[in-house]
Amino acid sequence: MSGLSSDEYQPVPPRPIDLEVASRVAALVPRSSTGAGEPAYLASRLGTAATLRSLDGAHGGGFFAVPAEATEDTAAADLAFAGTTPVIDVQTHLVRPSRFHTSSAAALFGFLRMVDPARWSEAIDPDLLSAPAWVSCVFGGSETAVALLTSPPGRTGDRVLENDDIAAVREIVDRYAGSGRVLTHTIVHPNLGPAELDAMVRWRDQLRPSGWKVYTLWDPPDRPGQGWFLDDERTGVPFLERVRELGPRLVCAHKGIAGPIPSATPAASSPRDVGPAAALFPDIDFVVYHSGYDIDPANEEGSHSDDPARGVSRLVTSLRTSGIGPGANVWAELGSTWFLMLRRPREAAHVLGKLLVAVGPDRILWGTDSSWYGPPQMLIDAFRAFSIPERMQEEFGYPALTPETKDQILGGNAARLYRITQIPTGADPRWLADARIELARRLP
Repeated sequence: MSGLSSDEYQPVPPRPIDLEVASRVAALVPRSSTGAGEPAYLASRLGTAATLRSLDGAHGGGFFAVPAEATEDTAAADLAFAGTTPVIDVQTHLVRPSRFHTSSAAALFGFLRMVDPARWSEAIDPDLLSAPAWVSCVFGGSETAVALLTSPPGRTGDRVLENDDIAAVREIVDRYAGSGRVLTHTIVHPNLGPAELDAMVRWRDQLRPSGWKVYTLWDPPDRPGQGWFLDDERTGVPFLERVRELGPRLVCAHKGIAGPIPSATPAASSPRDVGPAAALFPDIDFVVYHSGYDIDPANEEGSHSDDPARGVSRLVTSLRTSGIGPGANVWAELGSTWFLMLRRPREAAHVLGKLLVAVGPDRILWGTDSSWYGPPQMLIDAFRAFSIPERMQEEFGYPALTPETKDQILGGNAARLYRITQIPTGADPRWLADARIELARRLP
């Protein structure tokens, strides 16, 4: 086992209400003389039900609809979280173990310790973020039917995963599970210069990405403080012109979740450029990763009128001032955002309510950032159980988060965006073990 640590990141401290939730959960966990069954209970759907009921009670109710019997009876829990649509996860991640000592990996590990200190302590085991772990978490540890694999930023040789690696994962899973289970990004750094735009031809033809992924906040080592924006004439516009020329005409941009990230310009993570870029390039679809959300340990995000220049409200403001309405060419994605919000359900209701108004129910995409947080089934179950309380709908003008809307977000919207006409199902479960072995060989 090898690990890295960083003093630049501090875990988000628990608030009094978080401690109350933990106390409520503890009261629901079945007790034994040894306590041996407690971890298994908490990791099961029974534990998910207990956690969500505790969250709901501590926050005044109306957020998570989970019956009491779901905390004790497996059949009741399965029924409470049952879905009616295949799940398509448009943001998943892995790390190549041989890249665990790069600067990109150090930044990533610091972020993980900050947002999920219970899972990622001082040393991070390479095996827990590897390709075999990814395929086990995403496909073995959840009902996810289709996953899109992407990667954090970094120079060639210093990334935790190269563009060629991403395509190799898709190829391996296709071989063992049948085609269509994995979609891929190609990561582009337009601020590195013309060579990146030139390389897009080869990447399109050889790697066959479903979309292009960019990090506007990322600073190359020789250009500190030089983040960029999608609508700037020097970097963003030439990149988008290249996307229009080459295809696929789909750009996924990291917006929000800046944090204390080394080699980054947090201001450039603002989604203020999304509206102008979408207006300039109406023939390109823009996926806003994280929806512009930024966690603030001290203050939860509220309605748009509370602070139109903060968090997801920045995206709402950008779209409104640019004339980009619901159902247009901007899509909001929930990776890490939902993980970070679900313990703050009032904030989650505000964020989802604002997105439903700004982009519409058919332009919100499900993503988890797995395998950063382990198997994503708990996140799926929590989303299925979540509602925007009627009191908040009436006060802030949010639409209801209906089961039909949640089905769209969990899979239907991504199926349309990525033109998925047939969801892969029915593969022999033995493909998972075979794929894990091949991935371990190919991506050590």
